[in-house]
Amino acid sequence: MFTNNIPWLTALILVPLIAAFAIPFIPDKEGKTLRSYSLGVSLLNFGLTILAISRDYDFSSSNLQLSESYNWIPTMGLGWSLGIDGLSMPLIVLSGLITTVALLASWNVKKKPQLFYFLMLVLYSAQIGVFAAQDVLLFFFMWELELVPVYLLISIWGGEKRLYAATKFILYTALASIGILVSALLLAFYGDNITFNMAELSLKEIPTSLQVLIYIGFLIAYAVKLPIFPLHTWLPDAHSQASTPVSMILAGVLLKMGGYGLIRFNMEMLPNAHIIFAPLLLILGVVNVVYGAFAAFGQTNLKRRLACSSLSHMGFVLIGISSFTEVGINGAVFQMVSHGLIAASLFFLCGTTYERTHTLMMDEMGGLALKMPKTFALFTTSAMASLALPGMSGFVAELTIFLGVTESDAYTASFKAIAIFLTAVGLVLTPIYLLSMLRVVFYGQSNEKLELSQFNLDAKPREIFISACLIAPIIIMGLYPKIATETFDAKTVEVNSKVRSALPMVIQEANSYHFQSDKVKELLPAVLIN
Repeated sequence: MFTNNIPWLTALILVPLIAAFAIPFIPDKEGKTLRSYSLGVSLLNFGLTILAISRDYDFSSSNLQLSESYNWIPTMGLGWSLGIDGLSMPLIVLSGLITTVALLASWNVKKKPQLFYFLMLVLYSAQIGVFAAQDVLLFFFMWELELVPVYLLISIWGGEKRLYAATKFILYTALASIGILVSALLLAFYGDNITFNMAELSLKEIPTSLQVLIYIGFLIAYAVKLPIFPLHTWLPDAHSQASTPVSMILAGVLLKMGGYGLIRFNMEMLPNAHIIFAPLLLILGVVNVVYGAFAAFGQTNLKRRLACSSLSHMGFVLIGISSFTEVGINGAVFQMVSHGLIAASLFFLCGTTYERTHTLMMDEMGGLALKMPKTFALFTTSAMASLALPGMSGFVAELTIFLGVTESDAYTASFKAIAIFLTAVGLVLTPIYLLSMLRVVFYGQSNEKLELSQFNLDAKPREIFISACLIAPIIIMGLYPKIATETFDAKTVEVNSKVRSALPMVIQEANSYHFQSDKVKELLPAVLIN
């Protein structure tokens, strides 16, 4: 059944997928026609996304919209159930924008262009499927489908150690995703009503003990994807070996699937368990912020430094999710969108710098500001956004998360003070490692061993346009945050209300636990130990 006349979401998933399977029939060995074709398909799909949202989406509602549902494989209980709300809609728009500019950034791909653009379009389809799926098995199918193109894109078009990085990526993410399947089956088969529909699953009354078990399965999968320390080690390797377009999508969209899953499944479907795990998530978020910042200091490889920076910034998402406040959850979603744009911009500019210098080692660069002034200006702007300069989206996101934790009544004052202080340390470190990166790469004396072409060295119009497409929304969201927050305000209010409504039951259960030591109680929300 459809709640609207046009199956928008099905079209958004199938258009790039069908277009991908048409690529082998396009006679173009050099890739010139293929790149225009793939970019045209992506632009069409992005245009359909904007049209569907502007035409049939109600921003003031937290309900599921543009819903589509019918039996797909009835014998397996698998339904083609799609829908979007304030949580998934901005991430679908983000996916469309970043994938489109990533295809524009892959303009010079000459190695196996048919396979490259085929995988990029399949990846685009899988991204939309993950965020639009309302059937948990369909979600798992799309989640797994997305892994295959990324693995191949890294292993074929990556750097010298691409096979190692690609294998590490697929082992981490594929093995962890088993947790999604196991937890989904436990959810679906609990009780008399066997269902895989997410809306129906969220209405099931599941005992807290079982919620905890299911929560752990989901958490492992999303912890690898986000990633959360110590399950993060695949990320710097994957980024350092991936080509520029793949790095843009990996940092800009795919990491956000972890945060999306935590809110969609762990918070919305398992509120009792989330209350118990929230202090741990907050601690892990703080560790991500501080550890990622320190790890970035130790990287001389430009891409690895930016990858560690992403690890640090995704820690804020965890902190916002665990805040027990509408403001904090709002900030977490805002941070996912903001960081997606910032990270994609930084990795793209890193790629343009590599094309000119043929190195990613910062100590082999130097003095590039005079030779590449446009690239320097764009790189500096993106770095300023990453270090949360006021007037840019990063500042709004991180400030909102800080306010959410500060206003939270779920934690003791001492616990909040320690968490805020340590997170602030990470914030102080961020401008240091980013500004030092700019200093080493763009200032000082030029490296005499660095062979630079004297012609067309600086960013070309196509590259400036790509950067502008990413930087413009960063500045717009920084100056006028409401343009983003109004898309997910209603949903974050609903999710937070659901979690807080479960507090009385969890308080009662927690007070009955006899094994709680004083040290454990210090780590639990104050509401659990009243």
